[in-house]
Amino acid sequence: MAAVQCETNFQREHGSRKPAAIARFLLVGLTDDPELQPLLFSLFLSMYLITVLGNLLIILAVSSDPHLHTPMYFFLSSLSFIDVCTSTTTIPKVLVNIQAQDHSISSAGCLAQVCFVLVFCGLESCLLTMMAYDRYVAICHPLRYTAIMHPHLCVLLVIISLLVISMNALLHSRMLLRLSFCTDLELPHFFCELVQIMHKACSDTSINTILVYMATSAFAGVPLLGIIFSYTLIVSSVLRIPTVKGRNKAISTCGAHLSVVTILYGTACGLYMTNSSTKNMVASMMYVVVPQMLNPFIYSLRNREIKDALKRLLLGKLSL
Repeated sequence: MAAVQCETNFQREHGSRKPAAIARFLLVGLTDDPELQPLLFSLFLSMYLITVLGNLLIILAVSSDPHLHTPMYFFLSSLSFIDVCTSTTTIPKVLVNIQAQDHSISSAGCLAQVCFVLVFCGLESCLLTMMAYDRYVAICHPLRYTAIMHPHLCVLLVIISLLVISMNALLHSRMLLRLSFCTDLELPHFFCELVQIMHKACSDTSINTILVYMATSAFAGVPLLGIIFSYTLIVSSVLRIPTVKGRNKAISTCGAHLSVVTILYGTACGLYMTNSSTKNMVASMMYVVVPQMLNPFIYSLRNREIKDALKRLLLGKLSL
């Protein structure tokens, strides 16, 4: 219904001029050079396969090892699942467009991409905040960890976050349907990004812009503040540990999470601080594609329990 209404709005506003062209967007962020098409296809395909396989291995390792059935690894496996979903929302369409040498995407497909990217990226920020809180409880209140981080609470936090973020994404999608568009519907990007679509609108986008700032503050700013606050308390608690060995052990449990947070929010800051369309596309790739690919490596290389679980999983499969 949303897709039909979107195309109806396009045709109502511009139906007498070029209804066929307006029913589709053009993703022109990638080069049209025929010699570079095979390279781009191989690059995106490799990143997608690495992302899917790496994150699925994390999920299988956590689910198959009873020792990892803890809140920390529940959040980690949820993060891996979200990473797979984020990549699947954008990269397969890029591969299809490169292979078919057709950069178009339907208005319904574009709207769906916007909605799902908002959901998965917002949920990723919330999951990272939950993981920071989990580390805070584990380090600052170890004796109460089991009571505070109850499995039911962890599941409830994820469900509530998903519901709230989905409502936000649907609101942005509904507000896009209210906009009328000009005949120039070329998006300088490799996927449909909310802000880029708003830039192509002929009608007033002030309400949409306000909603974008509000959503960014709520689903990126607030989680970041929560992470900073959690780690401030963690550092304060670690400094009170009398032995160096105890401090190193406490800090080692946070290294992988801090690396992921730095990559994700570092690229997000780059995305919203650049004005160039080319730099914006590169920053978006670093935000939507690269962190999802690197997360399995970061957690498997910096987390001994994950490494041991992966070894047991792989050796068990080989023995069969």
